[in-house]
Amino acid sequence: MAKPLPKLELSDLKSRLVPAILGGDVLAYSCARSLNDAYGVPLRVISNIDVKITSSSKFVDYRVFAEAAKEEALLGYLLKMGEELEGAGKVGLLMGSADWQARFLSHHKRELSAFWHVPYCEPEVFDAITRKQRFYEICEKLGVPYPKTWLVDPADLSGFDPGAYPYPLIAKPSHSPSWDLLDFAGKRKIYEIERPEELEEAMAAVHASGYDHPIVIQDFVPGFDEEIRSLTLFCEPGGEAKVVSGGRVALQDHSPDRLGNPVCILSERVGEAIEGAKRICAEVGFTGFANFDLKFDSRDGTYKFFEVNARAGRNTFYMSQGGVNFMEPLVRSVVCGEVLDYAEAYDPFCYALVPKTTLTHHIRDERLLAEAMEMDTRHLMASPLRYGKDSVKHKLWVEAYERRQVQKFNEFDPR
Repeated sequence: MAKPLPKLELSDLKSRLVPAILGGDVLAYSCARSLNDAYGVPLRVISNIDVKITSSSKFVDYRVFAEAAKEEALLGYLLKMGEELEGAGKVGLLMGSADWQARFLSHHKRELSAFWHVPYCEPEVFDAITRKQRFYEICEKLGVPYPKTWLVDPADLSGFDPGAYPYPLIAKPSHSPSWDLLDFAGKRKIYEIERPEELEEAMAAVHASGYDHPIVIQDFVPGFDEEIRSLTLFCEPGGEAKVVSGGRVALQDHSPDRLGNPVCILSERVGEAIEGAKRICAEVGFTGFANFDLKFDSRDGTYKFFEVNARAGRNTFYMSQGGVNFMEPLVRSVVCGEVLDYAEAYDPFCYALVPKTTLTHHIRDERLLAEAMEMDTRHLMASPLRYGKDSVKHKLWVEAYERRQVQKFNEFDPR
């Protein structure tokens, strides 16, 4: 068994720490700017494609590895890179952007830990909390609210009756890491279903894809984007929450492949949701970042837990906006071995991944729109991608990205 990696002093981070992340999207850039602000340390990004908003950053060492989506090849690549780091006297910190990457790191933590700090829970804990049927069993045991749920095996639809469910409803994969790796016609992150014919069509597409985990069919909780909440916890080993932040979603992405991804979040503390999330993490002994999706149910006044991502979510930069640079608890706990004091990051913020004009045209709740505009007036609205310290080249790619967001909203959420 490999000896544990050395813990670093804060004074050693700039010269010895090599943080790396799989995938080059919004989370990767958020990590890069937060690491630069906290420690002046660049981020190494490993991706099978060149994502320009991130590769254009002067705070990123971007590595394109064509086989980064193939687990066996990726493992060999990371082990070889780790050996090089060890030979140079460096210490690695390895993160993932997507669900499948986080699961990959959890399941290969034993091998990778010879060279890298891998800030994910053990595989059995990871699988228990991320498989939705198991997650709902935990919620049931702890008395944490969740929507009425059914499970359907897409491999055997012989007895499946679309007319047996109440409508409208939601259909989604029970195992996101496996879903991430599939590409097929009609694939969506979440299916919003109005009629039995739509459910039958969706299930037929999933059946043909070869997806081999249950599909979750779920009661639709009334309300639009403004009823959704995002909640992020950072937990030390054993499941004790040390940093908490979250907010109310004012606007989500409405394109089919990104449906459910928040693009505008306003700071909001919901005590009962925090307590529920803490109990879930403590129950399974969770370690690292946990990103929960919830929705307020006006029918009974509860916050229904939908799922948890066992990693930092793409919008975790809101924790930095709320007062705790989200890379600091990770580095201090995992790399430096510190025992953290409890903190909540709820300074007023407006996380906005789209231009202000998109917010004004597409946020439906007038009160939330007014709150977002007030945040802008107070200079508390920020995009994780807009970073004044970065290069002109990066700024130009961000502008191109934002123009594309305007086009997408006009196409998929016309107002």
